[in-house]
Amino acid sequence: MAVVWTTAFLDLPPAQHTAGVAFWRAVTATTLSEPRGDGGQFATLVPAEGDAYLRVQRIGDVPRVHVDLHVEDVDAHTALAERLGATVALRAEHVVLVSPGGFVFCLVRDRGERTRPAPVTGALGAVSIVDQVCLDVPPDAFEVEGAFWSALTGWALHAGSRPEFAALERPAGIPLRFLLQRLDDPGPRRSVTAHLDLACGERQAVVAAEHAALGAQVVGSGQWWTVMRDPADSPYCLTPRDPFTGTVAPAPAPAPAPAS
Repeated sequence: MAVVWTTAFLDLPPAQHTAGVAFWRAVTATTLSEPRGDGGQFATLVPAEGDAYLRVQRIGDVPRVHVDLHVEDVDAHTALAERLGATVALRAEHVVLVSPGGFVFCLVRDRGERTRPAPVTGALGAVSIVDQVCLDVPPDAFEVEGAFWSALTGWALHAGSRPEFAALERPAGIPLRFLLQRLDDPGPRRSVTAHLDLACGERQAVVAAEHAALGAQVVGSGQWWTVMRDPADSPYCLTPRDPFTGTVAPAPAPAPAPAS
């Protein structure tokens, strides 16, 4: 029961929908499909080449991210998810589920997507790509949530670059990586949420400037990421990972000491 493709949905409240869609179209160099759904609430961000893996939905009162896992057998994968601790919220052609930690996701049938789009070049020449969903997990749910996603996808779970991270090993060709981040503060009755990450290589500052020109704001920055907020008030991060491989290049070996 393989996961053959992954899609990230930007769920945007009606008041922020237009601004959010315009921003993400610009930073991903995509076009917007014709709307679909009973109220025209769904649309796809269509890349110039390759298969789509980002979609938008007009819904709710706060922006959020959810994911679709594309599978060969929705019923069988739903049964697996339930055995692993998920609960079914809606069962139709696709199935809406809630993970043990409270994260909403969907299982959808395989539609044949197999070609991951290439990174895009921004207005100032920086290359980047939306390539990661980061699950923000309360500390008491971190181990359970990691085990759940690894078993559901069949992808190995590895320790991350920092103690608060764990990463699923993405198979070749899958457009989105999955990273779990253990939060410091559990908060009152807090559930797992998610945000998007972009791989920017060493040009995070340039990508941040490109995004700021499109209406985003820099919230904070550190050695390994820049926290941003888009015009729809959705948080996301820029990271120094390579846009083509998704990994951080190893630090160069120190030069040998000169001979005395």
